[in-house]
Amino acid sequence: MTSPTLTNTVLYLDGVSVTFDGFRAINKLSLAIAPGEMRAIIGPNGAGKTTMMDIITGKTRPDEGEVFFGGMIDLTMLDEAEIAALGIGRKFQKPTVFESHTVADNIRLALAGARSPFSALFGARNRIAEERIDTILSTVRLTEHRGRLAADLSHGQKQWLEIGMLLAQDPKLLLVDEPVAGMTDAETAETAHLLKEIAREHSVVVVEHDMAFVRDLGCKVTVLHEGSVLAEGSIDAVSANERVIEVYLGR
Repeated sequence: MTSPTLTNTVLYLDGVSVTFDGFRAINKLSLAIAPGEMRAIIGPNGAGKTTMMDIITGKTRPDEGEVFFGGMIDLTMLDEAEIAALGIGRKFQKPTVFESHTVADNIRLALAGARSPFSALFGARNRIAEERIDTILSTVRLTEHRGRLAADLSHGQKQWLEIGMLLAQDPKLLLVDEPVAGMTDAETAETAHLLKEIAREHSVVVVEHDMAFVRDLGCKVTVLHEGSVLAEGSIDAVSANERVIEVYLGR
């Protein structure tokens, strides 16, 4: 029988462990994300943040534990493509965009549906997708740059474009890895606003080191350490936690 905790989640990990060459990267990790929730994941290098995302997206198989999406779908039984098709989108730390294409065409290429670049650029979807493209570009602050080549964008704008490309696939859950790394202070502040807007319609998990940015997100924070949850709560609560100060904040 499915537990109430599981049925009320978009993402549910319970007792998840994985070991690489004798090193336990994830150690009985349990985590639950509610539908429509934004959650920040923080922790020192080696805490297991990237491995956790690898497990959720099917890149890494756990040795033990449960990983469920939408309360019913066992992600450990699926491959990366199947998991992406379910509606789990992942943005890596380094932006990957089609630099020789315009900003608008990057979104068009990413739109959910046929993956053929030719059909995406010249087929029927080109005629019906413009309103959707306009909406996404507005969300990611790139409306004025729609005709520019992606190569000409700033680093921060490329990060926003890749978030827009994720949105084009209409994921139920977005996994965003260090979105403000390398951004200016102004871009960092704007990214917090951007992600809060996205979280009105999507569940969002943000892995980040920038504590000021995490505070701006105003969401629940999970602190990982040695592959398991060290603390959870508001940014003020985890920042005041003595164990978090000892292993992560260093003050």
